[in-house]
Amino acid sequence: MKKIILAIAVLFSFQTIKAQTTKVVIETDSGKIVMALYDNTPLHRDNMIKLVKEKFFDSTLFHRCIPTFVIQGGDPDSKHALPGTMLGNGELAYRVPAEINDSNFHQRGAVGMARDNNPEKASSACQFYIVTGRKYTDAEIDRYAQRNGRTFTPRQREIYKNEGGTAMLDGNYTVYGIVLEGMDVVEKISMMPRDQADRPNTDIHMNKVYLWEPPMPMKVKKGK
Repeated sequence: MKKIILAIAVLFSFQTIKAQTTKVVIETDSGKIVMALYDNTPLHRDNMIKLVKEKFFDSTLFHRCIPTFVIQGGDPDSKHALPGTMLGNGELAYRVPAEINDSNFHQRGAVGMARDNNPEKASSACQFYIVTGRKYTDAEIDRYAQRNGRTFTPRQREIYKNEGGTAMLDGNYTVYGIVLEGMDVVEKISMMPRDQADRPNTDIHMNKVYLWEPPMPMKVKKGK
């Protein structure tokens, strides 16, 4: 019964997200990914919207792909990178201030922003990741809670145990969105054969990244 209630709660949450938040579509070589941006991380949301409108991500690669962990992309240097080139250091000339909170966590499908080791935990302006992750035990969750000074709610614990994620990242990186559709595509990308730097041997392009617009309602012609 508990699992059924949890599934209903998660479904209701996703329906609310679909109805109320900004959605971004990523068309890749492997398929389409649709993600929602959270409104409780407005700096990251608005930065992502700005870059998408500028078509910044078009032709960039998912350059770092690790099974049961994350896929990462958005490096501007990846647009014209030769095979075998080390990627992940390309940046814009600013950081986004951290918006880490207890509500947003690294569940499967979570969208977060990469960062360097700056003490403020400010995010990269352009490199983001999508979580695939793995399932956790209560003991593991307790360990990460103690290590990162993080309190996990009963709902978060159930999701980590039944659906998975990357709990070790909580409290250290800003999560600002969630995948609504296309986790099968994310999983497929994460499993691609890769080199020692975790760059896929076959380039995975973000061919087109754009804001999702709801379809226009059909106009009904009135009879004479």
